[in-house]
Amino acid sequence: MKTVLRVLVALMCLAMVAGSSAFAVQDWPEKVKLGLIPTEGGADIKVRFAPLIDHLENELGIKVEPFSASDYAGIITAMAHKHIDFAYFGPKSYVEASARANAQALALELNKDGAKGYYGIIVTHKDSGITTLEQATDKSKTFAFTDPNSTSGCLVPSVLFYRDLQTPPENLFKEVSFSGSHGASILAVKNKKVQVASTNNIDFNRMIEKGAVSRDDFNIIWTSELIPGAPMCGRKDLPNSLKSAFTGALMSFNFDLKGLDKLQNGGYAPVSDSTYDVVRYMKRLKAKLQEKKGD
Repeated sequence: MKTVLRVLVALMCLAMVAGSSAFAVQDWPEKVKLGLIPTEGGADIKVRFAPLIDHLENELGIKVEPFSASDYAGIITAMAHKHIDFAYFGPKSYVEASARANAQALALELNKDGAKGYYGIIVTHKDSGITTLEQATDKSKTFAFTDPNSTSGCLVPSVLFYRDLQTPPENLFKEVSFSGSHGASILAVKNKKVQVASTNNIDFNRMIEKGAVSRDDFNIIWTSELIPGAPMCGRKDLPNSLKSAFTGALMSFNFDLKGLDKLQNGGYAPVSDSTYDVVRYMKRLKAKLQEKKGD
């Protein structure tokens, strides 16, 4: 099955490359900026994306400059003000950017096993004795979200608390905070600065792979349903030829096994905006449940 998939992707890439010869590149900028949400911290994510950025430069023939910020909102704002041209968003931050920053989904990030999505998880330290969600939410524990615009780090667990547990998170825990990134949340649990945190299986595994944490340090006490994979996006007002070439370059990166290993994902697949309608639904549901609890 994987062989068939690779052949199909190869045919797609060849079609894009063949079509790119007819692109009028005179309206392309000499340099583009690629925004990267700080899932594990701004400096770390730039290092992880370095092979892909080199590949994009070679394929596009123009400079690709990485840009990160202290939070997800900074990347959304940067695109809204046209300070960046392309961006790596999470599903929720893409939904925000599509509404506020003219963002267009171009490709979907695959998990290492080829899945078109990932799972939100809630973790505790192995030594905490907290092995169930019931034990975690007894109003005596500290909890960390990642970023308000994170899907697995905020939106998905918030729906869990408001819909399934029917209680706002501030009433389930002694203290609720935002760590700023998935890496920070995972390390906060490892270092026992917080007792419970939300993250996702992809960033959790990335932290393990780079030796920052050990799987034996943690209990995974809850796992969500499948969340659509993170999108690579471009501004809608960019030349269509540039967006097409960028998308084709992402697809051809699927054959760079060393690059994928550094990037710690399974490559890219085609995507449409409607893929993230489920995230829009969760966002509306969270707002509705919050309003209901506030009555």
